[in-house]
Amino acid sequence: MTSQTSPASRPHNPTSADYTPFAHLTAPNAPLYRQVMRVFLAAKERFAVHLRPEDVYAALGAGSRPADLEAVTQALDKLVEWGNLRADPDHARVTAVEDFYRRRFIYQLTRAGEAAEAALGTYDEVLGRRGELQAVALHDIVTQLRALLVIAAEDEPDPAKTYVALSVLTARFTDLADNARAFMGSLQRTIDLHDIEVEAFLAYKDRLIQYLERFIQDLITLGGRIALLIGELEERGSVKPLLSLAAAREAADAAFEDAERAQAVAYERWAARWSGLAEWFVSGEGRESQARLLRGRALGAIPQLLAVVRQLNERRAGRSDRSADFRTLARWFAQAPDDAARHRLWRVAFGLHSSRHLTVDADTLAERTASPEPASTQWGEARPLRISPQLRRTGSYERRGKPRKVADRGEAKRRLAEIAARQTEETRRARDRLVTGGPVRLSRLGELDPLAFQLFLRLLGDALATWRPDTTTTAATSGDGSMEIRLTALDDGSTAEVHTPDGVFRGPDHLVDIVDLTAGHGDRAAPGLVPLPIPAPREGISPRLTEDR
Repeated sequence: MTSQTSPASRPHNPTSADYTPFAHLTAPNAPLYRQVMRVFLAAKERFAVHLRPEDVYAALGAGSRPADLEAVTQALDKLVEWGNLRADPDHARVTAVEDFYRRRFIYQLTRAGEAAEAALGTYDEVLGRRGELQAVALHDIVTQLRALLVIAAEDEPDPAKTYVALSVLTARFTDLADNARAFMGSLQRTIDLHDIEVEAFLAYKDRLIQYLERFIQDLITLGGRIALLIGELEERGSVKPLLSLAAAREAADAAFEDAERAQAVAYERWAARWSGLAEWFVSGEGRESQARLLRGRALGAIPQLLAVVRQLNERRAGRSDRSADFRTLARWFAQAPDDAARHRLWRVAFGLHSSRHLTVDADTLAERTASPEPASTQWGEARPLRISPQLRRTGSYERRGKPRKVADRGEAKRRLAEIAARQTEETRRARDRLVTGGPVRLSRLGELDPLAFQLFLRLLGDALATWRPDTTTTAATSGDGSMEIRLTALDDGSTAEVHTPDGVFRGPDHLVDIVDLTAGHGDRAAPGLVPLPIPAPREGISPRLTEDR
């Protein structure tokens, strides 16, 4: 008695270089093969191992199901041939000798087929990802970095807590970087769109600009804080011990003979992750951080979106643009009666004429009229054209005077450099003057010079921008990410006075803590920035400036 064999004449043993399980993607019946493989994946999630052809046929969608079962059977046999499925004899339905010789199989996924579908799923997911700017991930990164600071301060850091904190930190940073990259790519495609509905784009533009502005504010506020925490960990020398603990815990389950190598590989992997995190938020010498580049790219996208809106408004108002002009000109060329008309249209549209530096006078025109020169005459055989000797010598009919002397602007550049250096030094002194070294009352700030007072007003305005009626404590970072202010309301009803050369600044007394985020770190703001005026105050604090001349 001879047993039946599977449709594949030989066993399929895929190697690392065998990609035949992907052959169904380019086959003529590719959509049906993909649907069949999805049926097997869905069955695997329900813990169903084997499927019969009629089970696959019933699971297919009504709109995409073939007319008969034979087409599904043939698709199953082809997938077995490519190594995506495995066919086993179906002995469960054998009731007679004739049934044993009849061709009946049950099918199941192979490892190669399952791996191919997993790769295709990842491919579809990445292509369909629009990306997003995750402000929540920034908060999570701050939380995990603070947790690492607490763990590093312990006498014997807990390896489990270290591994969990670093794993969560790496996962959140990876999501942030990948989604930001995908979002900026999709944003550029959105900006490049042209043939879309104007109303839909305008509504989308408003939401997108609000989204960008909110993320930019969070990135400015939290980016400097993250850079500060990273610098603090590196200055304490806590990074390498923490990475070593995480690597040792990751390699704890490795075989004894491979433990040392596994730990070394794990440490290199953790070191690369930390280096990527630090370079993303902290600028180095001659290199800007990715966070700053992302902030600049997001800020640059807003005027680009507004430019697209302006183009759409001009198009709706009937104003012509270059693309519309070229399309109209192309229609005119197509409608021209002959080549002579097309040549005239070309000269009128583009203004391309013969050489204009050669002057043709009346005598030359009369001579050419009496004895015309054919257009096919070569340059070397044509009659010469008489030109002015001065034009031949100088290239111009006009007599040129003496060239202007080159002005020496070295003194002006030196003065500008001195002014820039002086402004930088004044700004640095103003920052040093405002740093409190801990919470102090507003009333104890003392007298401030004009520049320090302007910087103080700007910081106070940033804090007031986040103040709410029920707020008692708030923190804010300056727009350039160089300083941070923490403001806490007091309930004793006291009043603070800050003296300046221009008057006295009065208002309810608060606890204020001002920190210079640029001290000792590479990711610092550009020097010489002039602070902006303070915005209108919010509820909860109403300062006023009384001019006491």
